[in-house]
Amino acid sequence: MKLPDVEEGTTFGFPAFKAGGKTFAWFPKKKEVEPGSLAVRMSITEREFRIAAQSNVFYVTPHYRDYPSILARVDLMTDAALRELLESGHEFMTTGAGKGKGKRPPAASPSPRSVRPARSPRRLPPKS
Repeated sequence: MKLPDVEEGTTFGFPAFKAGGKTFAWFPKKKEVEPGSLAVRMSITEREFRIAAQSNVFYVTPHYRDYPSILARVDLMTDAALRELLESGHEFMTTGAGKGKGKRPPAASPSPRSVRPARSPRRLPPKS
């Protein structure tokens, strides 16, 4: 709450922290997320660095794989590390970086599940 423009709120009915109305940290309640985990917005690059450096603290589930966010096991973090993580998420969302940037680009060849059948082109009515 000491960060600029931060307010407590909810996202999908669960506690969250927002800056300028945009969520930067929340407690997700999905079955694949470990209880007590905190999700924080950040670039995919920063997320991969954090997971590589501390895989016991940071992780990601398939649901969050393509989104600029990370999951953190808060009970394994010091107060200073948690504060730094929240500051990073706040900065990501307030500097404009969180506006769609940081998402992983689509795979070079889409999986068969994501391929949609081609639509017929729309035909315009004849000019009168």
